[in-house]
Amino acid sequence: MSGQEVRFHGVGVAPGIARGIVFLHHPDDEEPPKRRIDDSEVAREIARFETALIATRAQILEMQQRIAEAIGAKDASIFDAHLLVVEDRTLIDEVLRNLEREKFNVEFVFAEVANRYARTLSEIDDPYLRERAFDIHDVTRRVIRNLLGRSTKTLSTIDLPQVVVAHNITPSDTATLNRQMVLGFATDVGSRTSHTAIMARSLNIPAVVGLKDVSQRLRPGDHVLLDGTNGMVILNPSDHTLWEYGEIELKLEHVEEVLTSLRDTSSTTVDGRHVILSANIELPEDVPLVLEAGAEGIGLYRTEFFFLNKNDLPSEEEQYATYRTVAESILPQSVIIRTLDLGGDKFLSHSHLPTEINPFLGCRAIRFCLDRPDIFKAQLRAILRTSALGNVRIMFPMISGLSELRQAKEVLETCKAELREEGAAFAEEIELGIMIEVPSAVLVADALAREVDFFSIGTNDLIQYTIAVDRVNERIAHLYEPTHPAILRLIEMTVSAAHANGIWVGVCGEMAGEITLTPLLLALGVDELSASAGLVPRVKKAVQTLDNKECSRLLEEIRGLDSATEILARCEEVARRHYAELLN
Repeated sequence: MSGQEVRFHGVGVAPGIARGIVFLHHPDDEEPPKRRIDDSEVAREIARFETALIATRAQILEMQQRIAEAIGAKDASIFDAHLLVVEDRTLIDEVLRNLEREKFNVEFVFAEVANRYARTLSEIDDPYLRERAFDIHDVTRRVIRNLLGRSTKTLSTIDLPQVVVAHNITPSDTATLNRQMVLGFATDVGSRTSHTAIMARSLNIPAVVGLKDVSQRLRPGDHVLLDGTNGMVILNPSDHTLWEYGEIELKLEHVEEVLTSLRDTSSTTVDGRHVILSANIELPEDVPLVLEAGAEGIGLYRTEFFFLNKNDLPSEEEQYATYRTVAESILPQSVIIRTLDLGGDKFLSHSHLPTEINPFLGCRAIRFCLDRPDIFKAQLRAILRTSALGNVRIMFPMISGLSELRQAKEVLETCKAELREEGAAFAEEIELGIMIEVPSAVLVADALAREVDFFSIGTNDLIQYTIAVDRVNERIAHLYEPTHPAILRLIEMTVSAAHANGIWVGVCGEMAGEITLTPLLLALGVDELSASAGLVPRVKKAVQTLDNKECSRLLEEIRGLDSATEILARCEEVARRHYAELLN
């Protein structure tokens, strides 16, 4: 292995070690670089632009030909509009004028001009012209890819085991990911609760985020070692480094063997308190991981990933077939199917929804569903029909108050009435729960608890909205504190309201998989923990070694503390005393 060893430090978000070559992933919508050019470079930039337009035209024609052969010329005609974009003299001439006047690299100039054209068209109240704006966006990405010399390879086309390095990995990227070929993830941005981190832990794939500029400093084919526990990526690891990590891997293998042996055991504390331990999934392909982990069913099925990267919305029948596959696979255990949580960082490619300044505070989750009853009803009908199997529960995300919950319940009752009239089978008394992820929901939890069968606390968003910290912004990741006294108070209030009204409460956010915090969650009275499948054995081991009385003492101690750091330190003391080997 040639080259000097170089170490990049970030945040370890999914434990484990990966060794392999780099697959550099550039998403299509990445901003093109901006670079000043001299007068002498203008002619070369114009030539590059013309070459890229020719290459783009050839790609569109090839795609059109493939589609015409596969499904007919009529469907292939949708690319006619794409061809018009690369041949549009008005657009091309403006790019050339701006290039000579502004003296920036052609990728940047072209993106500015094309995006301005698209923005203007998207604001016109004419469906045809709005569609043309999407054509321009699509072709713009293709031209910029050709200018930058990037391949059109996506994460779904990886055909050799590699370490994926990227600026960021979006939910859309991972919805079609070839999961068997990814050894590890390394990204410039992100935090412990970013999508990349959650997904990596779910798949048991080592990951490091917050590496700042690693995607610009590594090259495809570079040899790297990724340490997801300590948050490090090592380029060209030396023989000594490889030996050190070989020793660490042997210890990790021993821990994994112990955890595997716990598969068929119960998550019960030393003094006999049973805590239900479930797993979170994103796609039906995740179910085998749930079974391997020894979880007691699926505590959160994130259905929005079924909707991403599709040209059209999945029909009711498609959804029914998929949900039924998941529910049958997990029998006799149950599955909690969460209705669409779109928005935030997860968007439909075909929804044509207006861009929002702050999507995490916008039309997302239950708001989106109530705004689009056609989409909501198709999903509810599919879930209800699946409930005939007898092991399905339903859950609404991001409920902020009673009015929202009642509106959603009305739609659910309408769907039940329709299915009754059609003679379709479904569970009349299907259990209904809601996600508690907004502070307002906690403050009215007593009223909400009287209308549902269970609560599930989504700690990722609850923390984000309570402390006002964007959880995907690595610049303020240090402010994202699960042990903030306010968060503990909100969890305690939620549990208290649930139990007072005779319903159970779970935690399905990332706190559920943080074994440092397991003693604290048990002390707060949580009935269920639902974590990424890869973390379930660790959480089970933690629960089995803890004593309920000791957890209660921990809670009493931290009531007098007002610092998140101090509270975390006390939790770590308890965890290290009981299962130090899982923390090292």
